[in-house]
Amino acid sequence: MAQTQTEANKKWQEKNRDRARYLRNRSASRNFIKKDATEEDLAELLKLISERKQVLNNK
Repeated sequence: MAQTQTEANKKWQEKNRDRARYLRNRSASRNFIKKDATEEDLAELLKLISERKQVLNNK
């Protein structure tokens, strides 16, 4: 059964490359913030988040 699920996951990822990349990047970002980020990293990330929010609000 596990092999069937793995094959289904691969098939979904191939059909949904953009969504799979988004989810992979989001997961990596969250893990970095939770486990590895320093105070300096967090300060930079807050700045980047603020800039990104401005871009999204101007669309």
